[in-house]
Amino acid sequence: MPDAQISQSHQSTSNLAAIALEKQPSLLCEPQEAHVLIVEDDNGSREFPLGGDVYSLGRDPESDIRLFSLFVSRRHATLVRREHEDGSYDYEIVDGNLKGQLSANGILINGQKLQAHTLKNEDEVEFGPGVSAKYLLKRKEQKSGPLDPFDITLINPSWVDEEE
Repeated sequence: MPDAQISQSHQSTSNLAAIALEKQPSLLCEPQEAHVLIVEDDNGSREFPLGGDVYSLGRDPESDIRLFSLFVSRRHATLVRREHEDGSYDYEIVDGNLKGQLSANGILINGQKLQAHTLKNEDEVEFGPGVSAKYLLKRKEQKSGPLDPFDITLINPSWVDEEE
């Protein structure tokens, strides 16, 4: 019996190692896009780089992204990160909080009143008079030319004709 437990323990450890190895390359890869929310309110314009899982937006001082206006609810909206199988992600904006409590005035996305919407590049969100946000998805440019100066092709010596 103890041998079976050791075997199962060893097996789960090796499974964890395999999972860690599978996920490791994605951690090493630099993201090819940057998600940004540009907010305009009574305090002017501010830019917020996005990368986290959830952001609260509202007048509440505890909000992750604070909106300065009396026309905005304390917990006006929530941004939720949605992962895709290919490793990319996007954000969904939800009116109110994640518990289902809606804001007083709602949100307009590109002029339409919606309770939830998956944001796309250059979407405009209105929270109230004079309070808006623009969502930007900035693609990082890939440099042309060699990525690694030590990236070389090895040639088998048998492929090279020797001149005598």
